[in-house]
Amino acid sequence: MASGDIVPIALGLTKGDLVTLWAPRWRDGDDEWQAFLGHEEDLYGFESVAELAAFIRTNSDNDLVDHPAWKIIAGLSAAELEPEEQYVFDLVGVPELAADDPDPEVVSELEETLEMVRNIGDVCELETVTKFFGSHPVLGALPGGVRAFEGREGEELWDQIGAAIAKDWEKVIDAIDSVVTIPEVDADAVSVAEAELLAAQENIVDAEDAADSDDDEIEPVDLDEDDEDEDEELSFWHEVGIDPVQIVTSDGTFFTLRCYVDDEPIFLGKNGSITVFGSERALARYLADDHEHDLARVSTYGEVQTAAVDGSLDVEVDEENVYVLPGVAEDLAAGPKSVDTDQLDLAVELFTDAADYAEDDSVESALAVSTPLGWYVSYLLNPDPSRMAPNPPFDAESEAWKALEVAFEARLERA
Repeated sequence: MASGDIVPIALGLTKGDLVTLWAPRWRDGDDEWQAFLGHEEDLYGFESVAELAAFIRTNSDNDLVDHPAWKIIAGLSAAELEPEEQYVFDLVGVPELAADDPDPEVVSELEETLEMVRNIGDVCELETVTKFFGSHPVLGALPGGVRAFEGREGEELWDQIGAAIAKDWEKVIDAIDSVVTIPEVDADAVSVAEAELLAAQENIVDAEDAADSDDDEIEPVDLDEDDEDEDEELSFWHEVGIDPVQIVTSDGTFFTLRCYVDDEPIFLGKNGSITVFGSERALARYLADDHEHDLARVSTYGEVQTAAVDGSLDVEVDEENVYVLPGVAEDLAAGPKSVDTDQLDLAVELFTDAADYAEDDSVESALAVSTPLGWYVSYLLNPDPSRMAPNPPFDAESEAWKALEVAFEARLERA
């Protein structure tokens, strides 16, 4: 996990919805640490973001003051301490979540919530939590994603997870509740933070009103310029809504097709495998013949085949559809400054699209911010000036990326 960060999180507990701070694993010399905002045996939780902000600004006796990012977190506005959606963990709602059907969203949320519970158990040395995970190895199936719960065996596995949670989750919650403390906070500091939050909300409303006003205005249109833009944009491939894709792997350069239907990716392929070709010409020849594949069900695919048959089809790949995979793992290992974020962003898009096409959420799980790789990638692709640069080594993140690359390449089927 990328080092040097402190993250606001929200925990749904029997004491209510509380906010606190989490410091993912960071290195200090040869030692590796992980911590929550607290002191000695207590994990501090606050009923509002304003109280959290006030505490941070007025307290210097807690377990995070020596963290390399403490000065940064203490200098943030109250609005910047609002936990983002991916850092909201409803611990009380876990049994209800486990009783639901195992769709990708449910499985991912359950896996990330349990991982945060494991972190709390490790940091606070909660034997009950440690015993819970040790006694129920079936929970180890969750990182495998929704595919682990398909078919009869998968349903039984999901039922076993639900049974484990139904049996022991109350003990886990009680153990965590026992270490969570709500400290007293300076009232004046809370008032200042509340005013900051109110001002930030008013700014958001003003910005939305301004945007609505702009929408009501009618801008003059240069018809000649508009016609030129339309001619450029409405190429054959834009018209049919299907894109040629170029993929550069360690084994060579390959070409295929992809489109989106209701925001869901569909590749030239079937059964989750992507059919690829060594050249644009080979791809065009393939398209001229009848083959069974998923793109054939797309309403505009007939136009592609017709153009391929009459020889007018030009397989030309736009720049945004060129994906270069070699070198990313090595750059990740070398550190943030070595990474080409555009190349990384495109690779993430490709891996995610391919996994979604195969109805496999393993990529989503691997890139979740609760994982070391996901945290590192999030730092690189979602820059935030308040976040400190992560510290090496990045060997584990690089290896995790290589695993994603290998899994993706295994989806490619050469024609």
